[in-house]
Amino acid sequence: MQKFTFPRAQTGFFTDQQNRLSVDQESILPFIQRVFSKESFEKQYALKGEHYPIANRKVLVEVLEEKYSSKSCSEKTLGNLAALKRETTFTVTTGHQLNVFTGPVYSIYKMLHTIRLAEELNVLYPEIHVVPVFWMASEDHDFEEIRSVEVFQQRFNWDTNETGAVGRMSTNGLEELKLAIRNLFGNESIPELDEFFDAYKGENYGQAFFNLIHWLFDRYGMIIVDGDDARLKSCFTTVFANELRHQNAFLEVQKTNEQLIKEGCKLQVNPREINLFYLSEGRRDRIEMKEGKVSLSPDKLVPLEIALTEIEQHPERFSPNVILRPVYQETILPNLCYIGGVGEIAYWIQLKGVFERYNVPYPIITPRVSMLWIDAVTAKKMSKIDMPLDHVFREVAAIKKEYVQQHAPEILDFTRVDSLLDALQVSISAQAQKIDVNSEKLTAAEMVRLTKQIDNLKEKLFKAVKQQHEVHLLQIDQIIARLFPSGSLQERNMNLLSRCSTGQIHSWIQYIHSILDPFDMDFVVIRE
Repeated sequence: MQKFTFPRAQTGFFTDQQNRLSVDQESILPFIQRVFSKESFEKQYALKGEHYPIANRKVLVEVLEEKYSSKSCSEKTLGNLAALKRETTFTVTTGHQLNVFTGPVYSIYKMLHTIRLAEELNVLYPEIHVVPVFWMASEDHDFEEIRSVEVFQQRFNWDTNETGAVGRMSTNGLEELKLAIRNLFGNESIPELDEFFDAYKGENYGQAFFNLIHWLFDRYGMIIVDGDDARLKSCFTTVFANELRHQNAFLEVQKTNEQLIKEGCKLQVNPREINLFYLSEGRRDRIEMKEGKVSLSPDKLVPLEIALTEIEQHPERFSPNVILRPVYQETILPNLCYIGGVGEIAYWIQLKGVFERYNVPYPIITPRVSMLWIDAVTAKKMSKIDMPLDHVFREVAAIKKEYVQQHAPEILDFTRVDSLLDALQVSISAQAQKIDVNSEKLTAAEMVRLTKQIDNLKEKLFKAVKQQHEVHLLQIDQIIARLFPSGSLQERNMNLLSRCSTGQIHSWIQYIHSILDPFDMDFVVIRE
């Protein structure tokens, strides 16, 4: 296998704003703490160490020790759990929804990017210890976004009637989905693949997802944090209460949004007056103010003081939305850097004011690595038609036109025809002038008409040559469709199992780990 890199802008799949987030963070410096670079982390860990409460670290360690007490863990995981007790230990973090079977493969890239960044920082800054963390978005309630998975270009759905926070749902229906996907690999025993499927179970879906991620990344020492915990949320009750009383997040984001618009930036999210949800059995309802009272759910309208009391007594019933979740995460973790997708990172630049309002250090942010995998069959097709690697990022019509021109250069060379046409125009114009000095406009118009007719003839001849190369032009369609399904990046559709047809999951992950440079923002192409 070979690794190639290309500037993100060359791919055409990222906006100018997303490219700035990747390679030109200096241009958005007013909206972030500091740029993503090797040198920035020394100041960042000094800032975080000064503002991270010892009490929060103790709660975090207590929750993690309980969570991992029943797990079989690698030495790296055990070492990272122990290290988190020390004030010189920090984290780098990514997070994701609880997609079935981890969802599109980019979620795996996010986690490996986080692991590699932690490893690099431990070499660069031996005076501290850095732990990779995966933050489970277990309170998200958008089931439609997580229920589907694509394996070997086939789509599978998890069917269940349950609603509410996904992490709290039962695993009813999940076994049927697992069986359907396992059948794609045949009936023979594949030990590593069977371990993968066996790990994916638990008392609820949040636990099943936790167990699957632990199986995948335990050997790299990744620590998994589920924020849906009463003890963790007890560290955030002040923010919950202020959100009800003063709507601080709404005010701060609105101010930042005005500045971003002036800078020509596109807004990724819009704040609500109250950026909280209320969790109850099978439900996650937006909290709103109605008639001077707090609406916790359609059938629960209470005075503000009652809601504030419930926050103190039952913080687990309150859930931050997309605006406050990053602040909650950074309150709980001794975090230095957050790694996310380019769309995800885009809304973080709207939040610095909220972090400052609550005196929580804003982390360094960076987009995750983005990859395209060219399988052996596709690579062979590209080689057969002499298709350069960077051509995959071009429009299909442009690729085909260049192919035809390269493979029929003499037939399609109209240079002499164009020269004769230019000479004809000069000759006719001169002859017409001798006959009628006022014929210039008429002559020019007729020549334009003649030129269009000849251009139409050229196009028809080009199409005729295309038909002679029909088989190879069809292969171009197949190549692009394979690499960019539905016109989007492959990583947003394909699941990791699609890359592990032999069931060797860990070796594939290890390969990505080995070639990933956490400080290189270029787009990566892997060719088998």
